[in-house]
Amino acid sequence: MTSTAADLRTAAAKLEEQVRNLPKVSLHDHLDGSLRPATLIELAAEIGHDLPSQDAEELAERFRQNANSGSLEKYLEAFAHTTAVMQTAPNLRRVAKEYVEDLAADGIIYSEVRWAPEQHQTQGLSLDEAVEAVQEGLNQGMETVAEQDGVIVVGQLVSAMRQSDRADEIVEVALRHRDKGVVGFDIAGPEAGFPPSRFADAFTRLATEMLPTTVHAGEGDGIESVRDALVSGRAQRLGHGVRVAEDISVIETQPDSEDDLEAEEEVFQVELGPVARWVRDRQIHLEVSPTSNLQTGAIAGFAQGESPELSDHPFDMLYQLGFNVGVNTDNRLVSGVTLSGELALIASTFDYGLGELADFQINALESSFLGHEEREALAGMILEAWQ
Repeated sequence: MTSTAADLRTAAAKLEEQVRNLPKVSLHDHLDGSLRPATLIELAAEIGHDLPSQDAEELAERFRQNANSGSLEKYLEAFAHTTAVMQTAPNLRRVAKEYVEDLAADGIIYSEVRWAPEQHQTQGLSLDEAVEAVQEGLNQGMETVAEQDGVIVVGQLVSAMRQSDRADEIVEVALRHRDKGVVGFDIAGPEAGFPPSRFADAFTRLATEMLPTTVHAGEGDGIESVRDALVSGRAQRLGHGVRVAEDISVIETQPDSEDDLEAEEEVFQVELGPVARWVRDRQIHLEVSPTSNLQTGAIAGFAQGESPELSDHPFDMLYQLGFNVGVNTDNRLVSGVTLSGELALIASTFDYGLGELADFQINALESSFLGHEEREALAGMILEAWQ
């Protein structure tokens, strides 16, 4: 009998506390999806913005229920509320500072936080002012953690929204701040209808200036989205990327010998298509967010039953085939998750031990946009602790 989602979460809860105390790496987390509920309530009251609830626990539960509803519209409801309170420099600083503190409390020592400055200009902030405010908040958070003898490094990933056609402008902002906290560039928003090739000039500019890119692909669209992210987007990493598994064929074959037949075990042959092979062979990192992928329908095509479950996620197949995978949260408030919880949940789902979970941290760190020397230093911390 297969485990239910409730069974898996119960088992994961037992492992989560142990994992929380170990150093971890987060590469795919959206700032506007990760506010503290209490902060959201306080800031919304200051500007007269209506929320579904004035109770922090009830508000968080509302967002979790929406995320698990199977409705993308309900999933996205939270962002209308979070971005509404993130339109001034003081509020951006506060959200960014608390973001760092919350990551540190979950044992994260390196993070790249993504957000789209163009979505934070309704109160007159320039793009540069928005980026500067977030960086000030990140710096304050890192200082607070250091004062408590903790270690955390957080860099900005500046995102352009695919549907707004401001990529060229956002690239220039990212380049202006590359030595002031910005470590890379991303495009987000709807994949279908807005391929990376639409922004080819922007990606060429980034490549010319050697600022690394990660591209949302293989979440809301299929294998051609992944291909275009690699070709036109020149992606060093793929945001989610789980639908690269659509380019993998698993074929049941006849046993080669009587021994195989007597073992009564199924024999499979795995064939990788050209995109999947490129991603695997060149170790393009997949920034996988298991719970979010389930909630947004990214893995619906892999479901074995009427509705997808976490066990349907192609994560384990990708890992076993040698793909470079990592585990992320995507939106901690909206999905109601932590990185420790996600790692524990996926360990319970696929029977991983601490060794596999450590692999995912090193995969992420080595695929990060941090400098080589800094990666080496953090890798030593991770390996010593997880061993």
